[in-house]
Amino acid sequence: MKKNFTIKGEYITLGQLLKAVDLINSGGQAKYFLAENKVLVNGSPSGERGKKLHWGDKVSFGGKVWIIGGDSSASGKSED
Repeated sequence: MKKNFTIKGEYITLGQLLKAVDLINSGGQAKYFLAENKVLVNGSPSGERGKKLHWGDKVSFGGKVWIIGGDSSASGKSED
């Protein structure tokens, strides 16, 4: 399932995205989540919670894909 994730600004970190889409409850959990789960950024495994995600980047986990996009009127909005 593909979902667009709208950001306001230049980027969002991988840890912030994981929290925003409710895969983790706090930013501190990102390190452990990434160590135990295979998360792909643009098709490559990433374990960096501080990895900057820019418009057009794709994050995959558990059969879901989030495509980072931009919208000047919204921030942190996940769209189907």
